[in-house]
Amino acid sequence: MGITTPTHDGIAKLTNCRLLRGNELVWGDVWVSSTTGKILRSQATFYDDLIMPDNTIDLKGRIVSPGFIECQLNGAFGFNFSTVLEDMSEYRKRVSDLNKRLVQTGVTSYIPTVTSQTSDLYKKVLPFLGTSGQRRAAEDGAESLGAHVEGPFLNPGKNGVHNVGVLRQAESFKDLEDMYGTSNINPDAADDSIPIKMITAAPELGHMMELIPELRSRGIVCSVGHSEATYEEASVAVAAGATMITHLFNAMRPLHHRNPGVFGVLGIAERLPRPFFGVIADGIHLHPTTVKIAWNAHPDGFILVTDAMHMAGLPDGTYPWTNGEAQQFITKKGAVLLLEGSETIAGSSSILIDCVNNFLQWSGATIPQALKAVTSTPAAMLDLKGVKGSLEAGADADLVVLSDSCTEDGLAGLVVEEVWKFGTKVFDNCTA
Repeated sequence: MGITTPTHDGIAKLTNCRLLRGNELVWGDVWVSSTTGKILRSQATFYDDLIMPDNTIDLKGRIVSPGFIECQLNGAFGFNFSTVLEDMSEYRKRVSDLNKRLVQTGVTSYIPTVTSQTSDLYKKVLPFLGTSGQRRAAEDGAESLGAHVEGPFLNPGKNGVHNVGVLRQAESFKDLEDMYGTSNINPDAADDSIPIKMITAAPELGHMMELIPELRSRGIVCSVGHSEATYEEASVAVAAGATMITHLFNAMRPLHHRNPGVFGVLGIAERLPRPFFGVIADGIHLHPTTVKIAWNAHPDGFILVTDAMHMAGLPDGTYPWTNGEAQQFITKKGAVLLLEGSETIAGSSSILIDCVNNFLQWSGATIPQALKAVTSTPAAMLDLKGVKGSLEAGADADLVVLSDSCTEDGLAGLVVEEVWKFGTKVFDNCTA
């Protein structure tokens, strides 16, 4: 991993590039500081402060995008977050190693996801998965924005690969505290941050619907998923404060012409705020046309996710996985992951740039529209607008430099060429 060593002010000017600005690619420059880790206001830096950049880098027409934000990552490169190790200090090291490899794919921030597990596992791993960018150290690689607990308050009828034996219903907030650990879900008086950033739950079960406002008051994103919710039930959940849908269409009541199910809340007939939603565009979980339909239903809520397992980045084979109370195995063959001995899809082995390129080829969307689905839209969902997912002055200087090319069919494809974290280049495809 090549690291650019900053000089006295650590200011770099990236020039002769196309910048992602809303729905356009605009020719311009972007100035970043490795000292502050922020994007600078170039006019004020140059004309008012009379500061010259330490480095001027000609990108030769390539695209500069904000760093990618991954909202559903179960693991990668051989490590799964739903894992208890005999020595949990080794867990921290494994997460650190994953972060340094993940950033090279263009993902500069992410939400580590823990699937439906026992209470003991949650309590052991969640303290290692909270926000990790406090040091603002580029060499740490991708940063966690807080953990996503996908379960265990899911509908057994839509469990997917989750172990039904550990699924539960929540009757009170104490059930959530008992499951995840009080300190993992309640802000400490001296520190507002908590490890959990997002919870996926089936709102139709138990008293989860009434618990959504309590979770939102703690800054936790409530996502509808693994659910048999009807359109009416999903609407009540959105009205209560659910702002996200986990892997739309997968593990939920299907769209029906007389009851559109969870998908229906992407419409505007009831005048409810429309939620954001994740889509796995790996070519396995959803038909390409289904992905296109979802995007056209609500482009501003569309978020590309991988739902990647620890087999991402590994060769084909059979790998162990802790699935609740059971030790199970997942077989990887090409891009397909199946629970051993079944035809049940067990997450994906894709990386996020693959999903971006698939979406470009299937949808007819422009490059800016596709990049928004992994930058500004997930940032808005996570209440990080203006901090992540943006090239505006004051935002964190997390950048991806991309080259674009066309296939024989004239379809666009993007390649990650450079990655910058907090104003420092941490990956260069030319030297990797």
